[in-house]
Amino acid sequence: MTPAPRPYTLIAELTYRCPLRCGYCSNPVDSGRESTPLATDEWQRVLTQAEALGVVQVHLTGGEPLLRKDLEALLAAARSLDLYTQLVTSGVPLTRERLDALKGAGLDCVQLSLQAPERTAADAIAGRVCFEHKLEVARWVKALGLPLTLNVVLHRANIDALADIIELAERSGADRLELANAQYLGSALRHRDALLPSRAQIERARSVASAARERLASRMELLFVLPDYHAGVPRACMDGWARRYIVVTPGGSVLPCHAAQLLTPLRFDSVREHSLAHIWHESAAFNAFRGEHWMQEPCRSCERRSQDHGGCRCQAFALTGEASATDPACRLSPRHELVQAARRAAEGGRARLPVFRASSGS
Repeated sequence: MTPAPRPYTLIAELTYRCPLRCGYCSNPVDSGRESTPLATDEWQRVLTQAEALGVVQVHLTGGEPLLRKDLEALLAAARSLDLYTQLVTSGVPLTRERLDALKGAGLDCVQLSLQAPERTAADAIAGRVCFEHKLEVARWVKALGLPLTLNVVLHRANIDALADIIELAERSGADRLELANAQYLGSALRHRDALLPSRAQIERARSVASAARERLASRMELLFVLPDYHAGVPRACMDGWARRYIVVTPGGSVLPCHAAQLLTPLRFDSVREHSLAHIWHESAAFNAFRGEHWMQEPCRSCERRSQDHGGCRCQAFALTGEASATDPACRLSPRHELVQAARRAAEGGRARLPVFRASSGS
């Protein structure tokens, strides 16, 4: 068994409840099955155990983490452990007064989601009127001197507006802009035909992003990752299975990535049953795809296997029904045709808004 590396990030999914209805949402489509949400003291114990395991930063996310009334208490607990904290939020429920309180409790930075660079499209994708409030939240964050990351999930309905998205990030004073092409799992896989951009759209966006990255190098970090459906090689998902990240769900299940609950053959332990250290080092699920012992050909003999770690296990399972299969995003995969067929369907497709997911979550 490959020894477990040290984790550095805890992704604390405080709730699956969310005021938005984005069609590309990464929350589980059956999140209503999640057990009773962890209480404040249980989350505080998770933070303590994470720090002891070697974690140095925590992403407080969801759903919408601002819907937790104990968010300030959790930030204070993280601050007492010297953990760097990032709030990952839609900004929708936020007031200036609460942001002041969150900073006072120990908040280090904010990642704010945006759906498009103008009100009509942004509100339509989000499923509610919120664009102007999001811009106001960005102004509050900068006024308080907190680092601001803007995160935009790119898909067919907004990718052609990338130049305007970048301009909006500049005007907002963002320190970092994450242009995250949709990952087609869960709800996004259901809506893939409405979301997947064409090759021409991707190439135009890559050109725009490259020019902006060079122009803004001294003022704003810009991250644009080519979607693996078009790259021909898989991404090193989460830097490899159970290598650097720990995800704890609202009900206490511990996962190596956000979407791992899709892998129904695996059983994921709960923090109510075991410590984080036990789960990280000893659980069968976390050790299932560490190292290279599980790899099939062509992954087993591929020179990229130590770079992409076999690609995304969740995507492999979602598309092929086999978690150890070569990720179909890879051009060498025997099942690459599954991705090629999706790309062909996207060619010539009209840009249209995604189908909204239903509001859900605990």
